[in-house]
Amino acid sequence: MGAIHDMLEKHGRQGTLDLPGLDKANYRQTLEAAYQFMSAEEQRTGFLYSGWCQTALPHRRLPDDKVWTLSTDHVKLMVEPGSVHTENNETRRVGVPYGSRARLILLFLQSEAVRTGNREIELGRSLRVWLGKMGIPIGGRSMADVREQALRISRCRMTFQIQSAGATGFINQNLVDTAMFNHEHDGPLLETVKLSETFFKELTQHPVPLQESAIRAIANNSQALDIYCWLAYRLHSLSAPRHITWKALYAQFGNSYKSIQNFRPRWIDSLTIALAVYPEAQVEWDKSGIVLCPGNPPVPPRALISAKSHGKNEAKRL
Repeated sequence: MGAIHDMLEKHGRQGTLDLPGLDKANYRQTLEAAYQFMSAEEQRTGFLYSGWCQTALPHRRLPDDKVWTLSTDHVKLMVEPGSVHTENNETRRVGVPYGSRARLILLFLQSEAVRTGNREIELGRSLRVWLGKMGIPIGGRSMADVREQALRISRCRMTFQIQSAGATGFINQNLVDTAMFNHEHDGPLLETVKLSETFFKELTQHPVPLQESAIRAIANNSQALDIYCWLAYRLHSLSAPRHITWKALYAQFGNSYKSIQNFRPRWIDSLTIALAVYPEAQVEWDKSGIVLCPGNPPVPPRALISAKSHGKNEAKRL
């Protein structure tokens, strides 16, 4: 458990906020994330394909016709924007998904698929309820953002190229095979989704378990979400401390920044927020880079088995 968690246990939320010398804006965000995580009553497990833990979507909107690419030592990701037909029978690019809302929708889809063992997922009310639990307002501008990101996800095409043990494999197809939209007065809402067979197979063979209470606490910070998922994937597989340079981190996480000098302090801010919801994680940093220390995953193996079994039982009752 980190220092911020110890302070919260000793002084409480307001008492910790009132401590002298701790008035930085990022510190308040970190404290709020830790407090939300520690006070969560419901502990559910979410799942994410391991490829998404090593790469990520853009944080901000790109031009609608722009392809998104990201390369790391082991994974290369390319996301191509999809198209829709307009009422005038014209073709319009809808752009690649981006930001925290897109990440939350992808997490929901993958979690439901792993829990139920079924690549066809009913959304509708269940997505609204889940987003509400994640602290996302159901209505207004927030729901409009959800609709837009759901459309982008359903239309985009992705390529994962993965290198492992001297071999290279890739997934190259749409994330979603089929999707049905319910056209409501304020726009289309995704109702059912069928994940592509190839992606579903990779997901069920390589799922990374995550704490949904942690996701909720950082749901509006796309960079912190990416770092949390990355740590959940990396730390428990280490047998010794691993040093990673800022240059390597910039290549993996810094596509949205103009320079490594601009990237580093902001990434550290997001790292501290991610660590606030992953107390088991031990990460150190200095001018040369960061050091990842071996540690426990955010979800214990026994809880992981229970989460999968519970999800499949729920699906049978439905």
